[in-house]
Amino acid sequence: MSDADPAPVTAAEADARLRRFQDDPALIIAVSGGTDSTALLMLAARWRASRATGPQLLAVTIDHGLRAESAEEAAAVARLSHRLGVGHRTLRWTGPKPKTGIQEKARAARYGLLAQAAREVGASRVLTAHTLDDQAETVLFRLARGSGLAGLAAMDQDVAIGDVIVSRPLLDLPKVRLAATLAAEGIGHSEDPSNDDPRFARPRWRGLMPALAAEGLDARTLAQFAARARRADAALEWAVDAAAARLSQPGRAMQWSKAGPIVIDAAGFAALPAEIATRLLGRAIAAKGHEGPPGLGQLERFSAALQQAAGAERGAVRFRRTLAGALLTLAGDHLLVEPAPPRRAGTRPAAGAVAAVSKGR
Repeated sequence: MSDADPAPVTAAEADARLRRFQDDPALIIAVSGGTDSTALLMLAARWRASRATGPQLLAVTIDHGLRAESAEEAAAVARLSHRLGVGHRTLRWTGPKPKTGIQEKARAARYGLLAQAAREVGASRVLTAHTLDDQAETVLFRLARGSGLAGLAAMDQDVAIGDVIVSRPLLDLPKVRLAATLAAEGIGHSEDPSNDDPRFARPRWRGLMPALAAEGLDARTLAQFAARARRADAALEWAVDAAAARLSQPGRAMQWSKAGPIVIDAAGFAALPAEIATRLLGRAIAAKGHEGPPGLGQLERFSAALQQAAGAERGAVRFRRTLAGALLTLAGDHLLVEPAPPRRAGTRPAAGAVAAVSKGR
């Protein structure tokens, strides 16, 4: 079997990917009507029909209202769902649509509506039909944006979005096998033309994939890279956990989720590897800040300056600066991280500027 001559997904392969959901009371299946999600709907329906017990299935189609064809595509999914013995619901993204960033905002709206549907039927999980090809495109997309290791790990099998888990059971399968599955069963599907619109970044990356594959950088290689990045990222997070515990002052444990400042041993922070220090600082800012996460580059510069100050001669106050709504103060042998005072009306955060405060000020 090869991508040039793809085989349909077998019942055994579907079971291997879906049986971990056997004890869920209900599952939402996100179905746009395209190749991948239609194949997921068919595989899930037949998997559930083969079992005496299992979760209730509900297919949900989000009509973004961006194309005239979307209502009929949703109706086609409803008809197929009925034929497969699966309930179906169409939810609409209503209201005015943004002029820019339409794909990102549509995605956020889609997941919000899917989570709403899950809560209404008592499901804690939404299944989406992301494939090996989607994983590869995500790696390239994030690499081009300068993402860190966590970003290059791309998509995980499961991710929590609020109180709902989004699961991707087909993430290791190439799109061509899903297309072959539908063809073998004579099941039709639709395609959103925006998937090939070069105005958007993902279609442009998709268009480059054949040339990259010819050089050995195919979807499987990129997905393997993502898996290794995920493994390395997990190891680094373990090291950050250990550093957080070790740098807590005796009797003054780090207050990550409680009132009061986070207290970090300054000398220990200065001695950390730069990546561990940056991640530890990012956690502290996330816990105490109130302006959202800083950009990775901004956080890296801030952490480097802070480590340099922490390793310098001790003084009363060697560093006092805000980032992302958190106030960081390096004084004596401690680094304190606490919420920054509210900004005065009309002021704006500095664009990544970092400054050490001279001793005694």
